[in-house]
Amino acid sequence: MPSTVPAYGTEAAERLASMADVTASDAALRRFLHGLPGVDAVGLQARAAALGTRSIKTTAKAYAIDLAISMIDLTTLEGADTPGKVRALCAKGINPDPTDRTVPKVAAICVYPDMVATAKAALAGSGVHVASVATAFPAGRAALPVKLADTRDAVAAGADEIDMVIDRGAFLSGRYLAVFEEIKQVKEACRREDGSAAHLKVIFETGELQTYDNVRRASWLAMLAGADFIKTSTGKVAVNATPPVTLLMLEAVRDFRATTGVQVGVKPAGGIRTTKDAIKYLVMVNETLGDDWLTPDWFRFGASSLLNDLLMQRQKLSTGRYSGPDYVTVD
Repeated sequence: MPSTVPAYGTEAAERLASMADVTASDAALRRFLHGLPGVDAVGLQARAAALGTRSIKTTAKAYAIDLAISMIDLTTLEGADTPGKVRALCAKGINPDPTDRTVPKVAAICVYPDMVATAKAALAGSGVHVASVATAFPAGRAALPVKLADTRDAVAAGADEIDMVIDRGAFLSGRYLAVFEEIKQVKEACRREDGSAAHLKVIFETGELQTYDNVRRASWLAMLAGADFIKTSTGKVAVNATPPVTLLMLEAVRDFRATTGVQVGVKPAGGIRTTKDAIKYLVMVNETLGDDWLTPDWFRFGASSLLNDLLMQRQKLSTGRYSGPDYVTVD
């Protein structure tokens, strides 16, 4: 992922400017979001299920495994996190399999804001990014000044990416403009003194949004507010990323680029634990969006346990033997 927000061309800027009236008032934004096409739930689920049946073998599977590894945001978000644990996770992100230097690095290490400086130092010169959750993650229940301070602190400590959570209470009660303005202000807080900015991933917590229509509305709302990525979940609730929800978000970023010329990334997070699952998501990206999104710049997996299964499957492909969990490091 580039270290600064991409500079879009004149045409994209003009298209975005032409949509300014959509966010001019709460009424206008509500009218636009509720005017989006309704989601055919049965059709969406059927399409996601059908894409999950694609068979990927041998060379294609080996490529998919390496691609998935390179797309992982390797994550530790626990109250018991220590500097030592974070440094160990960073070492694993840089060199996932110490016995095989051909394994690609992960995309990023994701930590709480107070661990950003530790991760930044451990990852120096590696090319692996530091992502930090902010805005009172995971509940998002804090005053806006607190959320903005949380974001600025993480960016000042060296975060390359910020994963913020939206105010689901405001969204579900129809206060769309309040959510829009909060995302805009957090995005501004991602800006550094030199004019560059940390990338902003906006987390919806789709398991709490209740309907597919709400997921589509949240996707457009976040993208209009300037999200660089839209992300399904925090990984801290019962229902996290699912194939239908991710497919819906992929369709949203496709339609947003067709409308505005601006490309936005997608990050499913929580509950993706196996190589089989990861490959299903990559097939979904390929079939819905094509090669443009098949890169860590535009698609990520939020995961803490997926990497080990990918490594074991990779070892099986290269040796013909399934080595088991004792042959990979414990996070």
